[in-house]
Amino acid sequence: MSPEPYFPEFIRALPEPDSPLQGLDARMLQTAQAMAMFFELPAGVHVPEHAHGAQWGVVLEGRLEFTIGGETRVYEKGDTYFVPAGVAHEAVIHPGFVGIDVFADADRYRPKGGPPGPVEAPAA
Repeated sequence: MSPEPYFPEFIRALPEPDSPLQGLDARMLQTAQAMAMFFELPAGVHVPEHAHGAQWGVVLEGRLEFTIGGETRVYEKGDTYFVPAGVAHEAVIHPGFVGIDVFADADRYRPKGGPPGPVEAPAA
């Protein structure tokens, strides 16, 4: 029997991101300004070095070795991290990881099988 999902049903009802990460169980919330991703990686994964807009995250469960701008640190439950825009980074995400990432790039990921791009903000 598989363990219960970490996130409640209303979050699990959000769209899944179209991501190349193997074993990723994630949901995304997009606006015109940013994108949040709620994710679980039961088996862990190595995320190769890359760069994009600013990223902030929090570890809810598990452990992450994150190299940001050439400096490697270990993050565990309750820790937060920040990647400035354009800074190269890579990660070793250990099995059982659960976290939330918020990306300044609203279109960092597209929803699987859904319309492209972020939700447009209503006109003022």
